Amino acid sequence: MLQKWVLAPDDIQRIAGACRAHALREGWAVSIAIVDDAGGLLHFERLGARVSTVAVATGKARTAAFTRAPSAAFAQRAKDNTNFLALDEYLPLQGGLPLMYKGECIGGVGVSGVLSEQDEQVARSGCDTLVG
Repeated sequence: MLQKWVLAPDDIQRIAGACRAHALREGWAVSIAIVDDAGGLLHFERLGARVSTVAVATGKARTAAFTRAPSAAFAQRAKDNTNFLALDEYLPLQGGLPLMYKGECIGGVGVSGVLSEQDEQVARSGCDTLVG
């Protein structure tokens, strides 16, 4: 029987808290989504961001979890080969990062609401809470 790492409720709250703190410190109105390795939504919050950021943050998180890479990498792949745009489960926008623990992808975090680089900064602050 195989075992795998999964996000515990405390992990989710720590990741979300770090993202929230970063966004609030910068004064950024964003949405934050955290998903498991299968793209299932575990946590979502909207910090004064536009309604459109709800689907975008979730899509970025799911893309990062599915590809086990930053959503920006998928954006580059789609730029190089537009056939990737046909994959409707993936969102080719920067701002989603995989949640890695001991070399395994255990989920993803996606942020939307400000510039894509800033979204990724917020997501990175959450990822950095995982040690392993």
